[in-house]
Amino acid sequence: MFSLGIRVPDMWNISGLMENIGQNYDVFQIFRDFIKHFSSQCSIGVMEYCSEESPSGLSVGGGRKKICPGPLSLSKENRPRERLIRSGPQALSDEELLSIILVSGIRGKNVTVLARELLSRLEAEKKIPTVNELSSLSGLGESKACTVAAMLEFGRRKWASGQRIRHPDDIFRLVSHYADRRQEKFLCLSLNGAHEVLAVRIVTIGLVNRTIVHPREVFADPILDRASAIAVAHNHPSGNLQPSGEDNKITRRLKAAADILGINFLDHLIFSETLYFSYRQEGLICDGKENE
Repeated sequence: MFSLGIRVPDMWNISGLMENIGQNYDVFQIFRDFIKHFSSQCSIGVMEYCSEESPSGLSVGGGRKKICPGPLSLSKENRPRERLIRSGPQALSDEELLSIILVSGIRGKNVTVLARELLSRLEAEKKIPTVNELSSLSGLGESKACTVAAMLEFGRRKWASGQRIRHPDDIFRLVSHYADRRQEKFLCLSLNGAHEVLAVRIVTIGLVNRTIVHPREVFADPILDRASAIAVAHNHPSGNLQPSGEDNKITRRLKAAADILGINFLDHLIFSETLYFSYRQEGLICDGKENE
């Protein structure tokens, strides 16, 4: 289904068509001639769906602009709410989960676009935003901002803090929802002495296939958390889990910095949507020093 932007000329000259009524033309032929004449006089611009750009509205007069489809443009079985009922929340992306919470968008910004903008805002924050900060986002009024803030705080109280890291699987479960991102995201988990999670944060967002990480950025928040240990992880958008030379270099620098600070460097995971590579599991991080 698509919409048309139509530019209609100032004047129509259809006298030639009307003359046909008095001749041996049937009504269908008159209709076909009118459509042919109409098509030659109109300039039609088609609204295109896109998956990345924000909507810029309808182009009139032959121009082309893009608009992002909302959930109602999908078949019913592929809509977020129906997929959640059928497969559970773990089957949905962060953007889709937010679109369910938000319920609807506003005029000119459907719920999919609003959810995407909210997700981008949340990923840039190191703490739960206030209602005022959330409601500053166009399309997110005070009521929806309250809903989002309450959801984030409840999730933090109930599940985010206190989870104990006993195995790389435990880290993977906390970060795997970032695997579908098109850019690399480098994450850091602050842990207490019992290896219970204090916080999970995005440290840096990289390019399509690489991210730049400095130890001071990684350890700044864990120091404020009074963390006894950290674990780090980043996604490989390509799906290739083999560590690069830069990955190995970053891991060595972080391990050395952790040793100086007296913080246990627990692990570094490289992950995709279903699999991960663990430096510790592969014997590349030891309690004393890591293997080169």
